[in-house]
Amino acid sequence: MANGERKDYPISMRLPDADVAMIDRAASLRGRSRTDFVREAAVRAAEEAILENRLIRMSEDGFDAFLDAVARPAAPVAEMVDLAERPAPWEPGYRAER
Repeated sequence: MANGERKDYPISMRLPDADVAMIDRAASLRGRSRTDFVREAAVRAAEEAILENRLIRMSEDGFDAFLDAVARPAAPVAEMVDLAERPAPWEPGYRAER
């Protein structure tokens, strides 16, 4: 846009009362207006849809290396194993200091 000119395009929707109430509650929890909340959610959903349909190109050798990497068993990560073995706060044996 030339000269910092801003163009706005209105979008109108008909929503059931329950949807509007939920959107308003969520917007309030985030400290946002309904318009800002809906715009942000719509843009985020659009970005996700675009990224999900993005074509990834690679050479045949690159693809073979990719398939080899995903076919190999994963190596355990010590920190993740430790975390998975810790009791949850609602389980017996939980200690807050760790």
